[in-house]
Amino acid sequence: MARTRSPLALVVLVLLAEEPMHPYRMHELIKERGKEKVANVASRNSVYQAVERLDRLGLIKVRGTDRSTGRPERTVYELTPEGTATTLDWLRTMLSTPAVEYPEFPAALASLVIIPPDEVADLLETRANTLERSLDAAKAEVDGLGLPRPFLLEEEYAQTVGRAELAWLRSVVADLRAGTLTWPRDLW
Repeated sequence: MARTRSPLALVVLVLLAEEPMHPYRMHELIKERGKEKVANVASRNSVYQAVERLDRLGLIKVRGTDRSTGRPERTVYELTPEGTATTLDWLRTMLSTPAVEYPEFPAALASLVIIPPDEVADLLETRANTLERSLDAAKAEVDGLGLPRPFLLEEEYAQTVGRAELAWLRSVVADLRAGTLTWPRDLW
């Protein structure tokens, strides 16, 4: 089952651990709770696709349909016993075991020598400024929610990692501007 694990699948399973619901409600709650920062739900369709996959795997099942007045019929899902066990297993694994992930920024850093150092400094400074604005906005938004800390841990983590990246970016830009970090001209 581990190969089917994903942030969105986990979020969907945890929502269903709270109560049975339909995918549209899941999408609404993900947005309301700010979980789109940890699970890609750029389109509502991604939630429906995750639900279909979890249903095929036997981790969730159809509980019934909901037909509210003036609304289309909606399929309500619930966790299966295997879904409950899998949710807990995934959560325990994700909390305890660092995963090998392949974000694009490290790949760009590994390839930057084909761009002149002064241009790289400008690009990294732009990234740092954008990151700082984003972190400040996210912090202001979360501070206004007044939620207990357990519900804010993912944002606390994102702030810590983001602030560390910001400090690192500023130091690399300073080294590039000072000329203490450079590479041979013939590479670019």
